[in-house]
Amino acid sequence: MSLIGEILPLSHIVLDLEVSSKKRVFEQAGLLLENEAGLARADVFDCLFAREKLGTTGLGQGVAIPHGRHASVKKAVGAFIRTQEPVAFDAPDGKPVSLIFVLLVPENATGEHLEVLSKLAGRFSQKAVREALMSADAQEVRRILTEE
Repeated sequence: MSLIGEILPLSHIVLDLEVSSKKRVFEQAGLLLENEAGLARADVFDCLFAREKLGTTGLGQGVAIPHGRHASVKKAVGAFIRTQEPVAFDAPDGKPVSLIFVLLVPENATGEHLEVLSKLAGRFSQKAVREALMSADAQEVRRILTEE
């Protein structure tokens, strides 16, 4: 199984989420990962929000990869969120974001963290991938993101 496949079960994919801001995305990611991965929602929110204060995790082209390291995370965990309406994310191209991959890793997981971010950035850099993700169901989303 691919590295992304190991951290992205189907239950971590949320499609057409109704949110109005980056903050709401982080709140919903916290709720999802609390329910599905046993992480405290406040830890998830605080971790993502603290990282975002250092600089945007919006990549451009409607994509963001909010991520961070946290002591309560024992192994890397991911979640994919597609928003119903694009959300402002301070991306370099100024465009709002609808495709969001949340990544949390243990505090000492530098190599794995960077490898996953690199693979995700590579997948999201492809226009065909971004377009497919906009209309895919959860099974297709997982397949698209985990293809090697």
